[in-house]
Amino acid sequence: MSRLIGITLGDITGIGPEVVLKALAAELPADDTRYLILGDPEHAVRLNEQLGLKLALTPFTGESTGTRLSVTNPLPQALPRALGPGAPAAALAAVAWLWDGAARCLRGQLAALVTAPVNKQAIVRAGHPFVGQTEFLAHLAGAARTAMMLLGHDDCGRWLRVALVTTHLPLRQVPDSLSRAKVETVIELAAQACRDLGLPRARLAVCGLNPHAGEGGAFGTEDLEIIAPAVYAAQQRGFDAVGPLPADTVFHHALRGDFEAVVSMYHDQGLAPLKMIAFETGVNWTLGLPFIRTSPDHGTAYDIAGQGKADPSSMIAALRLAKQLAARHAARTATFPSARA
Repeated sequence: MSRLIGITLGDITGIGPEVVLKALAAELPADDTRYLILGDPEHAVRLNEQLGLKLALTPFTGESTGTRLSVTNPLPQALPRALGPGAPAAALAAVAWLWDGAARCLRGQLAALVTAPVNKQAIVRAGHPFVGQTEFLAHLAGAARTAMMLLGHDDCGRWLRVALVTTHLPLRQVPDSLSRAKVETVIELAAQACRDLGLPRARLAVCGLNPHAGEGGAFGTEDLEIIAPAVYAAQQRGFDAVGPLPADTVFHHALRGDFEAVVSMYHDQGLAPLKMIAFETGVNWTLGLPFIRTSPDHGTAYDIAGQGKADPSSMIAALRLAKQLAARHAARTATFPSARA
């Protein structure tokens, strides 16, 4: 597999391009990884000058050269210079760059894809049906069994890794969206993620849906009828998983090292504790895709876009995770040529 890492610029009216360029400036000296920016070259060049980063951005030729940092735009024309926050042209361009990055990964041209933030509402307003980048990439790849994992560490180096059974849903729809098969699938994907990270074990905590994991059915039957049978089935298949456990205590135990990852039933159940300890450095990793995809765990932040003060820490973490996973995959395929991402 290529050592070329693809990076989409995301919505250029947000902070995506800024954190991408700042992260590349920080990471380029670390190793000899090559990067391909998928986005508007003119915008990238102007921003590079404005930020004073002095990155050597070169047009992508498709050839295997010594160029460390290149940029290409799959769209036929550059975007207008003056675009307001969430402008339709920027929103649709972000989708095009995301599609192009996924296609390059599926063709084996990229070792991994790192995606800068997009704005779902802006994309929908521009006329494109869109739930999220995770769902969009899963659809393009034909991947029916995917999950979102968020991971990050606190100032003491203690990690949380959270895999979500449901993602972008209204809270009232979550119980009806749960199934034994979904919970068991995310347990399996989370365990594989631990192996992909090279962790020595993959002990998983599975959250309950209801307070106190349902209190034996007093607070709802989903924990008894859906989650517990899924955990048992996973255990019978050899996965080191326990649950359902009360969500109000499980993250404390995970942070102190009792578990390598937590399987959470819904978005805020898992992301609130993750962002509490790793707000600046959290990373979104899509599990189950046939290629590696990571992204920073933040949005477009229109309120600070163009001011030069966006923190690239989460994007740096996303780049590092993508490189780590790509290197492990390359080593694995060198030993076992039939292995896949």
